[in-house]
Amino acid sequence: MTVGPRPDVDEIVGAHDEERPARKLSPRWERALWIIGAGVALLVLKQVFLPFDQGNQYYLVIFLAVTLPLVFLSYRPGGRKAKEEDDPGVIDWVLSAITLVVALYPLLTGFDDFLDRQGQLSTVDVLAGAVLLLLILEATRRTTGLILPIICLVFLAYAYYGGFLPQSWAISHAGMNFDEIISALYDPSNGFYGTPLDVAATYIVLFTIYGAVLANSGAGNFFVDFSFALFRKSRTAPGRTTALSGFLLGTVSGSGTATTVTLGAITWPILKKAGYPKENAGGLLAASGIGAILSPPTLGAAAFIIAEYLETSYLTVLLWAIIPTLLYYLGIVFAVEADARRFGAHSVDVDTPKAWTVLVKGGYHFASLAIIVVFLALDIPPFSAVVYASGVAALFSLATKLFGSVKRAAVIAWLKELVDSLAEGIRGALPVIAVCAAAGVITSTITKTGLGQVLADALVKAANSLSDNPTVVLACTVVFCALAVCVLGLAVPVTASFIISWVVIGPALITLGVQPAETAMFIFYYAVLSEVTPPTALAAVAASAITGGAVIKTMWQTWKYTLPAFLVPLAFVLTDNGSALLMQGSFLDVVWVTAVSALGVAVLAVVTTGWLIGPTKLAVRILCVPAALLLLYLQPLSIAIGAGFAVAALVVHLILRNKDKEEIDSA
Repeated sequence: MTVGPRPDVDEIVGAHDEERPARKLSPRWERALWIIGAGVALLVLKQVFLPFDQGNQYYLVIFLAVTLPLVFLSYRPGGRKAKEEDDPGVIDWVLSAITLVVALYPLLTGFDDFLDRQGQLSTVDVLAGAVLLLLILEATRRTTGLILPIICLVFLAYAYYGGFLPQSWAISHAGMNFDEIISALYDPSNGFYGTPLDVAATYIVLFTIYGAVLANSGAGNFFVDFSFALFRKSRTAPGRTTALSGFLLGTVSGSGTATTVTLGAITWPILKKAGYPKENAGGLLAASGIGAILSPPTLGAAAFIIAEYLETSYLTVLLWAIIPTLLYYLGIVFAVEADARRFGAHSVDVDTPKAWTVLVKGGYHFASLAIIVVFLALDIPPFSAVVYASGVAALFSLATKLFGSVKRAAVIAWLKELVDSLAEGIRGALPVIAVCAAAGVITSTITKTGLGQVLADALVKAANSLSDNPTVVLACTVVFCALAVCVLGLAVPVTASFIISWVVIGPALITLGVQPAETAMFIFYYAVLSEVTPPTALAAVAASAITGGAVIKTMWQTWKYTLPAFLVPLAFVLTDNGSALLMQGSFLDVVWVTAVSALGVAVLAVVTTGWLIGPTKLAVRILCVPAALLLLYLQPLSIAIGAGFAVAALVVHLILRNKDKEEIDSA
């Protein structure tokens, strides 16, 4: 498929992603880190099938000790701009060595003895913990910027100085001395080795390796080619192709911004030829890229943390995500259909084979995705299922290389590709590992001080100050929580945003009777959507760098495409019927709730695109606003009223349309 010259994907991702770009190493050091990364990957795989006898925390200590030093070797101390060759310096090597020692400290001094000292750490224990804390903050700064380390420091200061606050203040507490803070950070249920790092060391890193295996086997190119071949030459084909490609590419990329840029490099020339304005094309690219994080079967890193926090299977989380994902992309499709007509988009001749030909040639890439779902359904643990899926993807890649090639050369190329995937998987997971370790600092502080419940109570009290009606209180609390998650997500990565929001905002919703599953998915969606929320909207900024469109206009166009995703999560938590959107309830409940929500999304598309069997007047769009909101409230009375508004909007539109047509005919 020929689409013209493509921009430098790595450069744009590095400039606009929430994660800082890695160094461009010289061949010698690239090889060294390649070997180390592959070795760490083998350790991770060994833990899946032959776990350490000393227990999971023992493994987490080793995992952090062998991955955190790689951050200092792979990421520069400051600045986003990459040099041609940017090898680690003396300071980087010193920090890496110190990190290895202090991270292994619990094992070097005797792991059982260290566990016995929990709560009564020695001076050396505290010193080692303090140094490890500083190194984790520095690693987080290098990979994601200053904001998250600053937030960590604020929480640590609160833990230490909270005892000096006036006792009349709700956020005051007994106070923690420095030894107690470090001891809390070593707590196996929270802190450095808590759930976030546990998830990173099991689920996330294995799925990152799986994504690298798929990418190196050519799955990304197949998914895009298949999308182009499927829709062929209709005028809506470019927009549909972009949406479907974004969904499929999400299986090989855990980053919304990276998916956006990769997608834009391929599809922007097609959208441009089809007549899409730069800003609208950028909005479509960003919305499609972010949707990949929300979509099964891989989802984003926070989805694995949901499974751990709620002590449920990952397959269950995937099932929860299916209907919201369909509604998300349904909203994009409605907008694409409207845009194609409003802009007068036209078909583009793309040189691709027929869809069946593409599917026959590369359809095996879907096999590993299916294996993950099937194995999860058979109660095989997710970390085992993804290893098997990676193996299947690798074997298919070997088979394609052997077909029509010199056998020895094909096998050598395949082995190199496999080791590359192992190394890339580990190095690609480094930012998430640093974030998860830093997030443990925050969750530990919140848990030990009781701050989470205090802030949750404050949110509920703020809602109670507006009304004493339980429905209004819940609605106001939900809106406050959504805004809080979005604001937090503007400053920190999605994974950290979810973890912090879960311990602070989650209790507020649960206190008001919202079930944990609905609460977790609500927070997850808003944490992800913060990537397309003005004024930062990293995915939209990256998309505008591809298209050359105005940044602010691209942000608002992205918001237009993603508006249903901002409103559908509200339906999860506002009424009991909303749980059916997460496939909780009877089959009939799931069907009618999904149908009503789809109608609500369609009405929302009229509001955002200004199109309903032709251009709409302002009066029609105004009528559609209460129609969509009432439909998504998912209560019988509100649905009936919302449907009435929708019918009224349709009638008014037809009347005005016929009137305009008569005026044109008479003229």
